[in-house]
Amino acid sequence: MDLLTPNIGLVFWTTISFIILLILLKKFAWKPILKALEDRENSIQKSLDEAKNARDEMAKLTAQNDKILKEARLERESILKEAREVKDKIISEAKEIANSESEKIITSAKESINRERVMAINQIKSEVADLSVAIAKEVLKKELSSTDEQKKLVDTLVNQSKLN
Repeated sequence: MDLLTPNIGLVFWTTISFIILLILLKKFAWKPILKALEDRENSIQKSLDEAKNARDEMAKLTAQNDKILKEARLERESILKEAREVKDKIISEAKEIANSESEKIITSAKESINRERVMAINQIKSEVADLSVAIAKEVLKKELSSTDEQKKLVDTLVNQSKLN
């Protein structure tokens, strides 16, 4: 049982060894260990702060991207609306120009038709007058005693003349 009962000398030397060990640890190991722990704590805190900053920056960029996308959509809609308006304006202008041109052509055609009709009527009147004069001349040249002979002569002259 000697081993189980503490000896006063052993306790003394164990206590002295423990105190010397504590002094040595405090002098040489405690500061580097505490410094390493503090450095580790600082690096972890720095990493957490950087992660928070990165998360905040990402949220800002996401919001900015959403804003840019919204503006781009609005601008696209504006451009499409403007393009539709320009298209409608061009189509309406083209229709108006086509209508005015067609009315000019129709008016010109009507005037041309009227001129041609008046010329044709004048030409027919002239030919009828010439024909009447020629018939009268032929009738007067010949002395006809009966109305049957006059009618016969008029019929033959009418059949001989060509009406254009």
